[in-house]
Amino acid sequence: MMHKVNINDLPEFDMAQYIKSDADIVEYLSQVLEEGNSGELAAALGHIAKARGMTEIAKASGIKRESLYKALNPNSHPRFDTIQRVCKALGVKLTVTSIP
Repeated sequence: MMHKVNINDLPEFDMAQYIKSDADIVEYLSQVLEEGNSGELAAALGHIAKARGMTEIAKASGIKRESLYKALNPNSHPRFDTIQRVCKALGVKLTVTSIP
């Protein structure tokens, strides 16, 4: 007999729990940038900031913690300046290459 699982009993997925190293960050951001969705980029930076410690990233970027949470949610459209400041605080940079 098959046991049915109630979806409400499942734990909520938290990407931040799976980001353990700089290599994880690079791979995650590379995949998100490849897909080209700006909302996903903001969300990915939010997951990484959460994994690293949102308070520390807020201090390092010079952005208030509450504002950082708002800017890095999936439905946001943060300014490029915000993206740059968060990337710098995370120790990563976005680069450009030509399309083959």
